[in-house]
Amino acid sequence: MAALDLSAGQAMKASLTDIPGIRVGHSQDQEAITGCTVILTEAGAVAGMDIRGSASGSRETDPLHLMHIVSSIHGLLLTGGSAFGLGAASGVMSYLEEKGVGFQIGVAQVPIVPSAVIFDLKIGSHKVRPGPEMAYQACLNATDNSFTSGCIGVGLGATAGKYMGMEWAMKSGLGQAGIITDSGIVVAALVVANSYGDIIDPKTEQVLCGCRYPDGNPENLSGFFNLYSGEIPIQARGFTNTTLGIVATNVSLDKLLTTKMAQMAQDALGRVIRPAHTIFDGDIVFALSCGDRAADINWLGAMAAEVLAQAILDAAYESRSLGSFPACVRSR
Repeated sequence: MAALDLSAGQAMKASLTDIPGIRVGHSQDQEAITGCTVILTEAGAVAGMDIRGSASGSRETDPLHLMHIVSSIHGLLLTGGSAFGLGAASGVMSYLEEKGVGFQIGVAQVPIVPSAVIFDLKIGSHKVRPGPEMAYQACLNATDNSFTSGCIGVGLGATAGKYMGMEWAMKSGLGQAGIITDSGIVVAALVVANSYGDIIDPKTEQVLCGCRYPDGNPENLSGFFNLYSGEIPIQARGFTNTTLGIVATNVSLDKLLTTKMAQMAQDALGRVIRPAHTIFDGDIVFALSCGDRAADINWLGAMAAEVLAQAILDAAYESRSLGSFPACVRSR
């Protein structure tokens, strides 16, 4: 399908928070260059997940499996800090517990908060990672009117284009995109693009954010495949990557169809990140269903892939240079 052109009146621009029941909040440490982003669904949301990368880091994702008894989740956490950052999820759980939100087990309500991490330990201080206090603050900062992108929350420490080593990477970040159809159906995405590969605009085939090797110039990006033309790499460098995406809709879906939406949305990474889903990436896409609308799952999955691709491009365009890592120098 042709790429969506929101300026052409095909649909209204939207974000996750255009879906009733979803709030988004961010918190970060500017000096350490790390942060976290929470997506709160306090009334509960049906959720699914698709993992394609081979180096993922996650917590409490078992409830998203089809055979798990839990039918809905109450929040999602995307955080920096690599595996160390997973402990920040307890801050989201504390916030939700205080509000009486969670899976009822009789003696208590247990908030279900799947979480996933990116590796950002090489851009700022590797000794500072998001913890429960930072995640709790992100919950306090959560709003139902969030369109913010770039170097905020979990996107603060994101970089892209690391196949020749971290020193040649560029600054990426957090991105958002979405649509509202004339009938009121919302499909939206939020992503942190922290990829091994380059971020490429499929309209122009230009590298927006990627490896600056060999001359270090962010205006002269040849791309992964041109770099290796005629030369097969013996061993690439990695272990510092992950793209984490969330797609959501106000269409009512069960866990099976929500999972299918997550699977189809993964196509976005192949469209705009090259290469994607490598052995060094921990790519995960979560999907959320919050609402009572009706729509065909094939259309939903296709739209989810499109808005997620647009969100990844947004992450590249909206980021700013930080430290020794330059940001995208191209305009939309």
